[in-house]
Amino acid sequence: MIRPAAAFIGLRYLRTHRSNQFASFVTIASVAGVALGVAALIVVLSVMNGFENELRTRLLSMTGHATVSAQQGLTGWRQMRDDLEAFPGVSAAIPYVELEAMLSSGSALSGAILVGVDPEFEQQESEVAQHMRVGSLTDLTPGSHGIILGRALALKLGVRAGDSLTVMVPRMDPVEGLVSGLRSFSVVGVYEIGLKDHDGVRALIHLQDASVLAGHVGLVTGIQVRVEDVFGAPELIRAWQAAWARDEAVPPKVRDWTQDNATYFRAVKIEKIMMTLLLSLIVGVAVFNIVATLVMVVTDKRASIAILRTMGFSKRTIVSVFSFQGILIGWVGVVTGVTAGALLAINVDVVAPALERLFGFEFMPGDVYYLTALPSDLHVADILWIAAIALLMTAVSAVYPALRAADVAPAEVLRYE
Repeated sequence: MIRPAAAFIGLRYLRTHRSNQFASFVTIASVAGVALGVAALIVVLSVMNGFENELRTRLLSMTGHATVSAQQGLTGWRQMRDDLEAFPGVSAAIPYVELEAMLSSGSALSGAILVGVDPEFEQQESEVAQHMRVGSLTDLTPGSHGIILGRALALKLGVRAGDSLTVMVPRMDPVEGLVSGLRSFSVVGVYEIGLKDHDGVRALIHLQDASVLAGHVGLVTGIQVRVEDVFGAPELIRAWQAAWARDEAVPPKVRDWTQDNATYFRAVKIEKIMMTLLLSLIVGVAVFNIVATLVMVVTDKRASIAILRTMGFSKRTIVSVFSFQGILIGWVGVVTGVTAGALLAINVDVVAPALERLFGFEFMPGDVYYLTALPSDLHVADILWIAAIALLMTAVSAVYPALRAADVAPAEVLRYE
């Protein structure tokens, strides 16, 4: 515990002295370094959290938070859908048919994932309706053979609304083996979610048309489940599976969004870890500055330390004096950094455009990125652990100079004074 006398002396030593202006400059640089490192960490992690949220939103805009499926199609899916919608925590259960297909228009060919949807459910529960660039989901009607393409897929095939294309779907026939179904479809709409895996691969058709192409009329591939708490989806869907399996010999297969998109979020997690490590070097440099500052103060105050020892101050008190200086520098730097970082993270949507206008460049060019603004999501937990680590590092930095001050021998120092 630091006594009031040690704190008082430590504050006196931190004041500007004409005899050692360089030490004072290094002290200010140390505080600025800690503040800069902490602020940079908070802002970068907030932006990374914003990107993660945006990625999650766009990934889940066309897929459910969880899926219930069967290899040969779900039998009794209507009863299963009703049971899911009645299960606590589930907000919607949407049937779908998913097929692998080859799309062709003239000489242009492209593989695609053909998804059969019910426009009524999709209009209410899916976010695709909000990202339609041409047409509407209601343009998909049973038997009309209309198709809605992702923007990247439409550009690859060179088609637009009103054009026709050929859809080839391979399927296994019990008698003839592997056969291909060909059907001509008319492009009735184009959507743009902002993810290559959606816009460049997925195409939407009516649920009834998809079941005909799949060769199992009346069945669906699975049911997309949307829940009230996205992060609780894994536990919720497995709880439903356990409850449903009591009455079924073969329970359906279930998957949640954390499994389907594990690669994306693992990449974001690794990137956040690497950015944290790199930006922590700024705090590390500031910590070395604190060590240098305190060592210079100890050297400059050797006579004062010797006098304190002769007055009865113990080695522990001398250690407390210089430990207090390191902790104080750390506190000032961390509080300044947290304040600046939090303000920047909260107002990044204002600060970023101002910097773009000032320096004449764009952080997120619209012709390169789907996002045109930096997203930000400030987490209190990030602020707490960043501040705790920075304070710990600055406190440790004071250990060596404090021990060196305590080892000053009064007799040797005062002999020539």
